[in-house]
Amino acid sequence: MPVTQQQVAKRTGPGRPREFDVEAALDRAIQVFRERGYHAASIGDLCAAMQLTTGSLYKAFPDKRAIFLAAFDRYIDRRHARLQPRVDAEHNGFDKIRALLRYYAETSYGSEGKQGCLVVGSAVELSTLDAAAAARVTAALRQFETLLRGLIRLGQADGSVPARIDAKATARTLLCILQGMRVIGKAGRIRVEILSTVEPALQLLV
Repeated sequence: MPVTQQQVAKRTGPGRPREFDVEAALDRAIQVFRERGYHAASIGDLCAAMQLTTGSLYKAFPDKRAIFLAAFDRYIDRRHARLQPRVDAEHNGFDKIRALLRYYAETSYGSEGKQGCLVVGSAVELSTLDAAAAARVTAALRQFETLLRGLIRLGQADGSVPARIDAKATARTLLCILQGMRVIGKAGRIRVEILSTVEPALQLLV
């Protein structure tokens, strides 16, 4: 299980303040894992990125795997926090899905796109080797597919998406498109190439 901020505070000893901001340190660890993957990221890489000594790192996390699992959970929480306001700002199901697609497109090109998606990278690198990582990847993808399915059904209820659309199959297809954006973005694509996928993807909903 990932280490919580409360657990970090306990590890620093009674009466002693936590030695670093766990969330900020994990945000920096996320960048290492996104760019290099799990196996290529060394403890030295993580110490440098998280701005911690090896001793401080091991006070908070027992090993690299614990850092990764905590970073993965932080990545999912942070992604949701950034995406949700964009979806909430729209007034019908179709427009909410467009906002979601545009968010993914906007994070899948240039330097941000080349850093890669931690979910996609983990699915490729760890899903067959680490049960805890595989469970997190599966849960993250299932959660996102459920969100898409809910937005399609919302669109059907408000009239912005045709009732004949198969919500389950279309949500799964959109999920594949979105994760595909992150894959080709990792390989390097320019803004216009990624954004040009949004409107064709929306044709699934008309």
